[in-house]
Amino acid sequence: MTEFDRNPTIDITKELRNSFIDYAMSVIVSRALPDVRDGLKPVHRRILFAMYEVGMTPDKPYKKSARVVGDVLAKYHPHGDSSVYDAMVRMAQDFNTRYLLVDGHGNFGSVDGDSAAAMRYTESRMSKIAMELLRDINKETVDFGPNYDGNEKEPQVLPARFPNLLVNGSAGIAVGMATNIPPHNLREVIDGVLMMIENPDVTVSELMNVIPGPDFPTAGQILGRSGIRSAYETGRGSIVMRAKSEFEEANNGKTRIIVTELPFQVNKARLIEKIAELVRDKKIDGITDLRDESDRKGMRMVIELRRDVKPQVVLNNLYKQTQLQTTFGVNMLALVHGEPKVLNLREVIYHYIEHQKDVITRRTQFELKKARARAHILDGLRIALDHIDAVIALIRASRTTEDARNGLISEFKLSEEQAQAILDMRLQRLTGLERDKIENEYNELLKQIAEYEAILADQNLLMSVIKEEITEIRETFGDDRRTAITSAEGEIDEADLIPVEDVVITITHQGYIKRLPVSTYRSQRRGGRGVTATGMKEEDFVEHLFITSSHNDVLFFTNRGRVYRLKGYEVPEFGRAAKGTPIINLLNIEQGESVSAVIPLEHTAQAAEQVDEVIEDTVAETEEDSAAQGPFLFMGTRKGVVKKTPLSQFNNIRKAGLIALTLRDEDELIGVKLTDGKQQIIIGTREGMSVRFAEQDVRSMGRTAAGVKGIDLTASDVVIDMDVVNKKAFVLVVTSNGYGKRSPMGSYRSQGRGGKGIKTLDRTDKTGHVVGLKIVTTDDDILVITNTGVVIRTPVNKISEQSRITQGVKLINLHGDGEEVSTVARVLTGDEDEVDLPKEAE
Repeated sequence: MTEFDRNPTIDITKELRNSFIDYAMSVIVSRALPDVRDGLKPVHRRILFAMYEVGMTPDKPYKKSARVVGDVLAKYHPHGDSSVYDAMVRMAQDFNTRYLLVDGHGNFGSVDGDSAAAMRYTESRMSKIAMELLRDINKETVDFGPNYDGNEKEPQVLPARFPNLLVNGSAGIAVGMATNIPPHNLREVIDGVLMMIENPDVTVSELMNVIPGPDFPTAGQILGRSGIRSAYETGRGSIVMRAKSEFEEANNGKTRIIVTELPFQVNKARLIEKIAELVRDKKIDGITDLRDESDRKGMRMVIELRRDVKPQVVLNNLYKQTQLQTTFGVNMLALVHGEPKVLNLREVIYHYIEHQKDVITRRTQFELKKARARAHILDGLRIALDHIDAVIALIRASRTTEDARNGLISEFKLSEEQAQAILDMRLQRLTGLERDKIENEYNELLKQIAEYEAILADQNLLMSVIKEEITEIRETFGDDRRTAITSAEGEIDEADLIPVEDVVITITHQGYIKRLPVSTYRSQRRGGRGVTATGMKEEDFVEHLFITSSHNDVLFFTNRGRVYRLKGYEVPEFGRAAKGTPIINLLNIEQGESVSAVIPLEHTAQAAEQVDEVIEDTVAETEEDSAAQGPFLFMGTRKGVVKKTPLSQFNNIRKAGLIALTLRDEDELIGVKLTDGKQQIIIGTREGMSVRFAEQDVRSMGRTAAGVKGIDLTASDVVIDMDVVNKKAFVLVVTSNGYGKRSPMGSYRSQGRGGKGIKTLDRTDKTGHVVGLKIVTTDDDILVITNTGVVIRTPVNKISEQSRITQGVKLINLHGDGEEVSTVARVLTGDEDEVDLPKEAE
């Protein structure tokens, strides 16, 4: 063999690349990055598991920290002792960790940068909340793997009964990448988890309603929300943190700046040194004294100022030049299935929920296996007790234990485990009381087995277990937010740029939408010509017109039974003669889909808070329960089907929309009303029929349910409108040829749901078919819109009151060429009635 054969040539470039990749992946996976499931790096996981193994639980006395470090080094973590102790110390520092995982006793450092005492001096044990990270770990809930030398087993991940990655955050530098996840409030994060369990399609914006931003252990303030939103939506962002300070007048007339809270991870002693250095170098003027008055009651840093300086100017300079204001660079990098990934807020919560589903499934399987095994033993004991004389005789006649076991198996058809349990049974179990205990235990086990099997068979039950247990943790360990979130100087939300005003939103038949100030229209007398509201093509006409505030939420329901949401100001504003913008630019509606109903809401979230709980699709309720869980959305279709669904089921509407109801063949949604569950509903048809019935006749249904029959229609008739009854109001009916009338509500008697109804108009060729049926009062105005875009606004008190079976009077003068009334809208009167339109519009 030659020298060359014994020492083959190696490509140094390839070798370096491969070796460095191996090293980098080892650092990434085994040291520096947390797992998305439990939010822990390997060293933290090993510390907690080692403490759990040796019984250093919250109910036991403290033990030396050196003992923990020694166990971790010997069994799981083949690195330096300082790396283990430093990691443990951090978990015990209340200024570094939001919810302490280690309960430390002794000197564990300070916010001034003082290091902890040596491990031989300090003592520690697990905190109560740390126990929730390891709860059920002995029930086969997570995978275990060999340690570094193969002599021990260690968990690959902890069960983590709360989302620790967000709650306590994480920081670490790997090779070529780093993670920096801020801590959050436990109560808020769990609310976010519950929100995603209720609605798996929840968006980041919706999650931010319950998780507004990080919550640092040192409190302080966060300036602005743009950095938070960027971090939550992309996984990366820069959050500006600022100390909490106030001005205090001293007895000598001077002003002091009192700092009581610092930004996260700011060293107080170093900060004071920096301020003193700036004063000495005359980079900040006006500070006469600087001292630290912090004690066990809290932080208090005092900055004395000269009388002739403006305190706010000095404070602003301190913010600019010191760590009284600093930034937290968020980089939400974590291991997902062993691979580093940058995650947004929704993805972090999603992976946590998936982990919990796996943990609860495995725990339930373990408990089921254990219960079945015990029930099997008890079943054998029950057989033995039922044949106790024969069992005793068989055992006495057996020469050996083996003979007795085999005899029991063959004689009573028992398993080996059952036979052994009978042989191990003490004589005291033969008493009547002991027999009852065995029977009770057996029956209880059968119930538990049925419960476990149900959980494993039903995903909804599984999720309800997760919700129940995580809610319990929220109630036990949750606390108030510490860090305040304030608006940054110069940061203006989009909503702040939009004036709060009443607006008119119109939607045309061909799908053009626009917003105008409500003062565009002035009140006119009945029979007037009206003004042009929209500059449209000849074949287009206004189909929907409603009044709302520019800052209100608006729900858009389409003819295909889907619902979308916009703010009033998100609809572009156009001039009165402009046609608007295609609604497909604002809503993700499909081809052939059109808006058929619109519900302006004050605040969707506030309205939904009135609902105690989400009503499941399959749950039928009593009338009392239904009425108690409002508000509701009451829907009607062209074929006379009606449905009532809690508004809470429409809290989280994604951009692609949600299913509002399941439509039958060739049916369309024509109307939606917001109710409290106790109203009466009136439905009007094209042929002039109507039916009035109690809302309680329709049980509450889930969001995707199809509904029930509201009115029995003839083959040629369809529903054109639906409204909520007001007993003191009138029923206004308007026809396609411009006729209308108002009739007393009392002339429409209440009937049962699903009937043919009664006449609401003497329909003739002169009147044309019915296009609108509205509940109005004499204080209201109505807007009548034609298919050519002409609008007339008329006070209801100017419209004749007539009996139910009449033709009505002329409300608007129509021209030929196919012009007819297409839409009717009710308008509340206001000061805008006094505002005239420009002369050129009259």
